[in-house]
Amino acid sequence: MKLKQISVFLENRKGRLAEALETLAQAKINIRTLSIADTSEFGILRLIVPDPDKAKKVLEKANFTVKENSVIAVMVDDRPGGLAASLRVLSDANINVEYLYAFVEKSGEKAVVILRTEDVDAGIKALKTAGIGLLKAEQVYKL
Repeated sequence: MKLKQISVFLENRKGRLAEALETLAQAKINIRTLSIADTSEFGILRLIVPDPDKAKKVLEKANFTVKENSVIAVMVDDRPGGLAASLRVLSDANINVEYLYAFVEKSGEKAVVILRTEDVDAGIKALKTAGIGLLKAEQVYKL
């Protein structure tokens, strides 16, 4: 139920994000979803791609600093309160969410939320126990 996310550390300067994405495009790596957080000096680009190992290698070869970590993909109803129910399960289990980002499936009926919790295994267990729909890595990579 875990999937690999790659995080790319970018200097906050003009064109650096484009360079990272062009590197992936040249390697024919498609991006399923992404998120970027920034400060005045740097940004962290978080990516879910079908081949995270290949993406990490090509980005490192292009002199980007890349880290890989595990995240959880949760399927929620695309309606008011759909995400709140999943977050309540984690909160009630005393599991902190470090960050999240989301995208809506083509059907528009479900949203996929990528969650990073302090303890990914405990997060998966709590969500599964509550009957929250989790996606396998292969499912997300094919969306």
